[in-house]
Amino acid sequence: PLRCCGCGRFLGEPVTVPCGHTYCRRCLRRELRARCRRCRDWLLPAGGTSTAAAPLRTSVVLNRLAEKWFPGECERARAGTRLEELLTQGRFREALGAVSQALRADSSDLMLRIYRAESYVGLQEYKTAIEDLNFVISKMPNWPEVYFRKGKVLQDSGFVGDALQLFLQCLALDEDFRPAKLEVEKILCDVLSPEKLGESLKESAWNSPCIRNKPFLLGSEVTASYCNLQLCPQQSLGGSDVLEPVSGGLNRAQSAHALNSAKELAKEDGLKRVSSEPLLSGQGKGALLKRKLSFSEQDTVVCEDGRNKHKKQGESTKRDMTLAFGTIPGDLIDASDFECSLCMRLFFEPVTTPCGHTFCKGCLERCLDHAPQCPLCKESLKEYLASRKYSITELLEELIMKYLSDELFERKRIHAEETAEHSNLTKNVPMFVCTMAYPTVPCPLHVFEPRYRLMIRRSMETGTKQFGMCISDSQNGFADYGCMLQIRNVHFLPDGRSVVDTIGGKRFRVLRRGMKDGYCTADIEYLEDVKVADEEELKKLRELHNFVYNQACSWFQNLRNKFRTQILQHFGPMPDREENIQAMPNGPAWCWWLLAVLPVDPRYQLSVLSMMSLKDRLIKIQHILTYFSRDQSK
Repeated sequence: PLRCCGCGRFLGEPVTVPCGHTYCRRCLRRELRARCRRCRDWLLPAGGTSTAAAPLRTSVVLNRLAEKWFPGECERARAGTRLEELLTQGRFREALGAVSQALRADSSDLMLRIYRAESYVGLQEYKTAIEDLNFVISKMPNWPEVYFRKGKVLQDSGFVGDALQLFLQCLALDEDFRPAKLEVEKILCDVLSPEKLGESLKESAWNSPCIRNKPFLLGSEVTASYCNLQLCPQQSLGGSDVLEPVSGGLNRAQSAHALNSAKELAKEDGLKRVSSEPLLSGQGKGALLKRKLSFSEQDTVVCEDGRNKHKKQGESTKRDMTLAFGTIPGDLIDASDFECSLCMRLFFEPVTTPCGHTFCKGCLERCLDHAPQCPLCKESLKEYLASRKYSITELLEELIMKYLSDELFERKRIHAEETAEHSNLTKNVPMFVCTMAYPTVPCPLHVFEPRYRLMIRRSMETGTKQFGMCISDSQNGFADYGCMLQIRNVHFLPDGRSVVDTIGGKRFRVLRRGMKDGYCTADIEYLEDVKVADEEELKKLRELHNFVYNQACSWFQNLRNKFRTQILQHFGPMPDREENIQAMPNGPAWCWWLLAVLPVDPRYQLSVLSMMSLKDRLIKIQHILTYFSRDQSK
């Protein structure tokens, strides 16, 4: 259950990367990949350039589970880390002794053979290193790293062309294997450098002393590969001169395996022969690398990103990299190991911070509303907050689904109830106590208080994208009347603040006040204008409407250009006159636009907002316009 996304082996010292997938520390420390194998996102926040820009922090929860469930495998991982330190320090003889001792205790550990091969390379014992790598290939023929390691050995011993084939095979199995890409680039840049292209490619590049062996097939020529250095698992080591490339380029000693491969490839045209024998074990013999390195003909399902699924008909879909670490005893599975340290409940949408701590996504967001730092270790999370990429830790979520399905079902049920409660637009409606808002009128907001950050986020997550807006009231906290706001867009700033673009919707009257997680709530009922049914009264209402509309247009046109420009930038143009003045439940839109731009006391505006009679509202607006028009004339 604990498997690295990169190498497919046991997840020793797990590190969760920003995309939510988890790798062993070894894969990330050696920078074997620039992008995630599953989602192709950058593994490191700085663009995948260096681990120095993003220190690798072990995932605390997953590491605790690994130690509890598989202590033996964890000890192996720690031993591997110590071996890597010895190899990094150049203490190859000491590393060889340690790894040989470990292999005597457990000869089935393939990673130990990789370390031993690296020790042999450091001691320049290439022949023995190749033997170890060939053994690993025979056991795990779809492990990209072992082809890269073998290619490096051949490159160090002078067989550059054969090394290139192995690097290409590595990339066919894993197109994002970064070190192999770099080595291929170096080799091709050397081959195709301008000074080497003065003469023909065959004469100048392939016979260059800088590239001492050239296994590529040009035209009808058939060349063999290196001799005993290509040792297949079935072959035995023999001869003492295997490390000496024969001068003269192409005419080198031939092993039977390489010769048979070359004869098969001679039937193909030159471009397809670039890949030559892919150097797999017996069952992989004959597979060709195409010019596009993303896929292998035989088995590309090893790429776990879901894109490389091309397989021949009749082939088994069984993964070659499947490792059985053993089953987990039931008494070792404890729900308390999967509890969020903030809400003390089972993880729901777990996310892991760069510092390695894991929380429910909602819990972490609420903490970051107050301070951009980890709730446990207090490490700064400013960059994490600015990215706003709270990716779910997929491995942890998979473990919960697999081993705690009943608890997860109950946790989801509770979450669904909470979401339904937040989605109700008549009961416990969230209230933003700030300013006056009107139907159809834009109302941009700068949200910085933690309580309102939470409120806006909940409105978005539930899908309602609505909340109430009221002005403050000294006695009751907020006014008895307000207007619903519909969120059109939210722009988050790096520090967690946001600019929210909203527009007014329905009017409402407050029935009951409440409080939820720091922000106000209310039970409300919506208001609609009372329609006029009598024809005579409706005719008089239209006349009043037209008169006040013309009066409003005259007042607006007589404003100074400076004021008029500011109003247009903030509220937009004045809405047109409507033919059916009773079509909308809130009446004509221009009335609310005008009420928003008029410099009137909010309490007076609130009285107009609460009116359910269009006639009374028009009369109020007429009085205001008359007052301001008289002031304009002065």
